[in-house]
Amino acid sequence: MTWREAYRDPLQTFDWGALSQDDYWLPPERLSLHGAVGFDALPEKQRKRLSHLEFLNFIDTGLWLEAIFIERLGSQLKRTPDPASYARLLQEIREEAGHSLMFLRLMEETGLRLPQAGRTHSLLDFLGHRAPTSSALFWLAVVVGEEIPDQLNHAICQARAVNVTIWEMAALHMRDEAHHISHARHVLANKLASVGNLQKRFLGRLAGVLIRYLLDRCYLPSPQIYELAGLGSGEAWRERARNNPHRLEWVAHCVGPTIGFLEQHGVIVKAYSTGA
Repeated sequence: MTWREAYRDPLQTFDWGALSQDDYWLPPERLSLHGAVGFDALPEKQRKRLSHLEFLNFIDTGLWLEAIFIERLGSQLKRTPDPASYARLLQEIREEAGHSLMFLRLMEETGLRLPQAGRTHSLLDFLGHRAPTSSALFWLAVVVGEEIPDQLNHAICQARAVNVTIWEMAALHMRDEAHHISHARHVLANKLASVGNLQKRFLGRLAGVLIRYLLDRCYLPSPQIYELAGLGSGEAWRERARNNPHRLEWVAHCVGPTIGFLEQHGVIVKAYSTGA
C-alpha cells in the first residue's frame, strides 16, 4: 500500500448496530475447546459466549501489540528524512491506531470487557520497546508479533458462521496487516542477509520463545476466560484446551508460514512447542 491509497476509517465503515451476542464471534472450529471432551455437549448459547470472550482475549492482545508498534513507528519519524518513507510510517501508524479504536468501539458498543488482572512483562514486550529498530532482533519480533495473531483474521474471513460486523472487522484488519507483514518481512530478510550463522542460531532460539508466548496469549485463554463463560473450573477446562488435538493442529497451522519464512533465510526455530 502507498500513502496515496484511500484510507478506510473503521469507526465510519461498519454497521455497529449489527453487532450481536446472539452470534458467534469466532468460527466454532477455532474455539480453543472445539472437539474437547464435554464441550460440544454444552448449550450453544454457552459456546457462543466463549467465542465472545476468546475474541476479546484476541483483541486485548491486539491492543497491546499495536501500542508497541505505534510507539516504535513514531520514534522513527524524526530519523526519516525521505518523504515517501515518512509517509509510509504515518500511514502505518494511522492504520494501527484505527485497529485499536475499532477494538475499543466494539467493547463500548457491547459493554463487554475483560477484567484487567495485569500481565507480566514478556520478552516480546521488552524487545518491542527496547530493541534498536535498525536490528534484525527488532524486525524478528515485529514479524512474529504481526503474523501469529493475523492467522485468526484469516480464519474468521474464511468462515460465514460469525457475526457480520466481526467478519468485516477481521477483513479490514487482515487487509491492512498484509501490507505491514510484507514490509516487515522485506526489512527482516535484508537484515538477515548480513547476519552470521552464530547470530542466526541465537535468533532461532529467540524466535521459538516469542512464538510460544504469542500462541499462549492468542490461542490458549486464561482460566478466567472459561470461568467467565460459565464453564466452571477454569483450570480444568484450560488443561483440556492445552491438550486438545484440534487446537494443537490449529496452532501448528498458525506458525507454519512464519517458521517457513525464517528457515528460508537461515533462521531455524528452536525450542518451539504447540503445547502450553
